[in-house]
Order: sequence, then C-alpha cells, then structure tokens
Amino acid sequence: MSVETYWTLCLSHPEHGYYIKQDPLGSAGDFTTSPEISQLFGEMIGIWAAEQWNRLGKPDTLHLIECGPGRGTLMADLLRIAKLIPDFAASLYIHLVETSPKLRNKQKQVLEGWNVIWHDNISTIPTAFPNLIVGNEFLDALPIRQFVFDKDGWFERVIGASNDALTFGRGGQVSGTDFPASTKENIQGQIFEYSPAREACFAEMCEKVSAQGGAILMIDYGHTKSALGDTFQAVKSHKFVDVLENAGDADLTSHVDFERLMHKALDYKLAASCLNQSEFLMSCGIEQRARQLKEKAMQDQRRDIDLALQRLTADDQMGTLFKVLEVQK
Repeated sequence: MSVETYWTLCLSHPEHGYYIKQDPLGSAGDFTTSPEISQLFGEMIGIWAAEQWNRLGKPDTLHLIECGPGRGTLMADLLRIAKLIPDFAASLYIHLVETSPKLRNKQKQVLEGWNVIWHDNISTIPTAFPNLIVGNEFLDALPIRQFVFDKDGWFERVIGASNDALTFGRGGQVSGTDFPASTKENIQGQIFEYSPAREACFAEMCEKVSAQGGAILMIDYGHTKSALGDTFQAVKSHKFVDVLENAGDADLTSHVDFERLMHKALDYKLAASCLNQSEFLMSCGIEQRARQLKEKAMQDQRRDIDLALQRLTADDQMGTLFKVLEVQK
C-alpha cells in the first residue's frame, strides 16, 4: 500500500485509528501542543482574530473555524479575548472540524455556553459570510505520498509485509511536473514528499476566503522552501518511534511544505505570508501579555509564565521550528 493509505488507516480507521481511540494530548498522551503549554498562545490568536474582524469592517456575522481543535483549549483562550469586544463576540458563529469522538466530548465541556457546530470536514461549513479559519498542528496530520528516485525516474514508496513485519518497498514508476528537476547523480535515492490531502484541504480554505472574504492562519512545523527529504515521523509517549511500528497507537506527522501552500493561495488571488512562530507571537504582543499576567501571579506562577514564553518563542524551542502561514483576500 502507499504511505498515504497506511497513514490514513493508522490515524482514521473507524475502530483502530489513533485519533478515534484516544485523547493523544498532554503529559499522559503522546505530545503537547502550544495551546496546552500556555493560555498566552490562544490569546494571541484571539488578538489576531479580533484585528481581522476589524479589518473586514466589523461584520455582524463571521464564521470562526478551527481545524483540528484538540481539547478546545485554543478556542477557549481565543474566546476569552473575544469577550472583551462584545460586538466581535456577538458576530461569531463557531465551527470546529474534528473527527475524534473523544476530543469532541472534551471540546463540548471546555466550550460550554458557546454555540458550536461540529464538522467532519471543512466542506460542510456554510459560505454565506466571511470566514476566519485557524489551525494549529492540523496540516501536519494530513497524509502524504512519498516517492524515491532510482536510476532513471521516480517510483512511489510503498509499505508491505516481510517476515511478519512491515517494511518499505518500491512501487510503480510515476511522472509529473511536480517532481524536482536535478541531475540523476544528485538525487539518486532521495525522497520527495507530496500531500494531495493537505493541498486539497488548503485549497478548499482558500476557495471560501476568496469567495466570501476573511483570512486563514495555519501554524505548524515545516519549511518555507520546498526541498527533498524524508520527514515522515511517528511520536509515542513524547518520543520519536519507528513509523512502521505501533500502527494505530502512535501519531504520524510530516513537515509542512509552506512554499507549496503559498503558491496554492496565489492561484486564488490571495495574499500569503509566512513568519516564524516567534515573530508572529511577538507582533501580537505576547511579551506584554506575559508581563500583565505576572503582575497578579504568585512566584511559582511567574516562573511558569516565563518558561512557557520561552518554550513558545525561543529559537531553540518552538520559536523558529514552527511557522505561521497567513492568507488574506
């Protein structure tokens, strides 16, 4: 089977899929995301959303859409900011794109009191009004295909069974204009990754914003220049593990190719920019907000705020590894 098929089965199988069976977040799970580190993160997204609403002319109705909302922590922190601007809060129709039954239940608890509509995918969200679409570590979870260069061309990288264990193999030869051009010597054995699912989902976001106005904010780890390389990885208990082991019991991800997505946005005549997470959070005022929180905090809480700020923004933490893609009409 292709890497894409394997990935989809591991994460989304209706009975054995990773996201179907469990809550993967937090210290008891397999990984921790930025919203779970500190309220500062979601509040900065709230400031961004309020500014977009203002830029759009303060519309009476606005679809606020989060893709892959985890436990609902980011949205809860975002809405804390929205409450400070009553007209902004009153304009919001909240949509969450979530396939995990366990996470949906968590989101219902955290967002109690807000009118929330859940969706299995973005296609069922109404398009009659402007959309603000946000996603943190959403794109990296969408499946990829992998191709390996061997002698005279590109072949799909596939997964099969050998001696009762899964192993990588070479499938059929493929061709297309998307494959990088280089000398055979330079790319022999190199891997090229492409995600039809990621690009199709992002294209749907762009189509909504192009038609109705609004903005997109996608935050993920990845690269701003397309390149060859194998970024397919699995995470279990906060550690990297073999991607072919623990099928259905480990999270699968890959680095997002932001350059490809920026080109996709241009196809819809949208403006796209990409910043490091640190640059984005600083521009929203995360340092000022941290100082504000520390004024009313106990000593150990002030230390936690400083540590969270460092983890979110430092170059050797999440500050430069994570990128923020912003797209506007």
